[in-house]
Amino acid sequence: MAGAGVVVGLISGFLVVAYRLGIEYGTETARWVYARIRETPWLVAPWALAAVLAALAIAWMVKKEPMAGGSGIPQTNGVVMRGLKMRWQTILPVRFVGGLLGSLFGLSLGREGPSIQIGASGAQFLSHRLRGGKREDVQEHYLVTAGAAAGLSAAFSAPLSGMMFALEGVHRSFSPAILMGATAASLTADFVSKYCFGLRPVLDFGDIGQLPLDEYVWLIPLGLVAGLVGSLMNRSLLGFQTLYGRLPAWSRPMIAIAIALPVGIWLPDVLGGGSNLIDMAEHARIGLGMLCLLFLVKVLFTSTSFGSGAPGGIFMPILAVGSLAGGICGQALRQLGWLPSGSVAIFAVCVMTGTLSASVKTPITSILLAVEMSGTLTHMLPVAAVAFIALLVSDLLRTKPIYGELLDRYIRAQGGTTAVVSHVDRGIMELPLEMGAIADGKLVRDVRWPSGCLLIGLRRGERQMVPRVDTRLRAGDYLVVLFSGENESDARLAMRALCDA
Repeated sequence: MAGAGVVVGLISGFLVVAYRLGIEYGTETARWVYARIRETPWLVAPWALAAVLAALAIAWMVKKEPMAGGSGIPQTNGVVMRGLKMRWQTILPVRFVGGLLGSLFGLSLGREGPSIQIGASGAQFLSHRLRGGKREDVQEHYLVTAGAAAGLSAAFSAPLSGMMFALEGVHRSFSPAILMGATAASLTADFVSKYCFGLRPVLDFGDIGQLPLDEYVWLIPLGLVAGLVGSLMNRSLLGFQTLYGRLPAWSRPMIAIAIALPVGIWLPDVLGGGSNLIDMAEHARIGLGMLCLLFLVKVLFTSTSFGSGAPGGIFMPILAVGSLAGGICGQALRQLGWLPSGSVAIFAVCVMTGTLSASVKTPITSILLAVEMSGTLTHMLPVAAVAFIALLVSDLLRTKPIYGELLDRYIRAQGGTTAVVSHVDRGIMELPLEMGAIADGKLVRDVRWPSGCLLIGLRRGERQMVPRVDTRLRAGDYLVVLFSGENESDARLAMRALCDA
């Protein structure tokens, strides 16, 4: 797994670097074009013709390869956890061409979600080449997870976040095999990214000072704000996707690109993923009123762009919206005289992290991402506090993880699991036993194991054992389960019912 992870990191790293370069070039071109249109209005005519052609091309590509539409993270999770089919041969060209077309018109879409699927597709390509006829099995899913980790690592130059995302965001459990492949792939992809883009991270917060202890009281309201913003973002994204679902598929990208025209002319800062907005919120370069306007427009523009089904992610836009919300809080308190100007940037970073945690429900990945982007551990305590408070608020509001909801919608749109599930009908999987689960505290013989599943191993701390019928299961155990004659996704869901609290 370590050796395969290094090769996966190289392949996925180069693919993601090429994608990053294309998207950055496209967004810069979009800002330049909208500036020319503002100076010379008659250029709207050729822009409109190009927009119609691009929208029809995007709609046609997404229709031919539905798995390449939208973010890419839900689809990757579906491949690993629910056995969905993924075809790297069609996903890669649609991701590159569709993402570039969307960026050329400035759609508010990020590159991180597509980068994760591009990394996973590169890993699947490697698996098919190295393993010949052995396809669509558990080992391939491990390689796909490593590719997903490499994609996030190369997109953000954040290898630790890539490793953690593989465990927390994809498998939602700890496995040494997964960790080994994801670690090797993330570190290798990060090397490729830094070699091409330099050592500076995507979002450099290294010059931010520490938050004074007497201002830690503000972390509680910041966590509340972040939780509310994350929940608002999820509801807005899903709501606009529902509205778009009532329209013909060919018209959806056209509407999103049409909305981009007035946004690009009068508020070009909102175009693209939003890394520039994070920088603006961090350095408090604009007033409170403009921050509020950018926040509102970014939420709505991201929702209309993503809801259209165009290839592109929401990872960076969610971070941008959160940083703007934190900047608004900091600027308001600064104008009231309750906060020094130097703390505004810390507020932006904290709420940005909390918003991502509340929306995606991956707090550890969110915290590590903020730490890696800042280049220092000095902000870890306030960032972590806001992230977990925001997660609590999101749970109280019954906000479901955005990528889980998107995956469920994708499966329903494709006619249910039977239309898209692969045929992995044998293999070995590892699952953690959580405290309070059905199997927690029971003897092996007293557990009603799912049909076709056999407990063949048990790892408890550093000990590995072969369980007997009188072995008592404990929370924290890792169960090694052999399944045969049953689809992996069905077997995993049945085992999850026993092992999850």
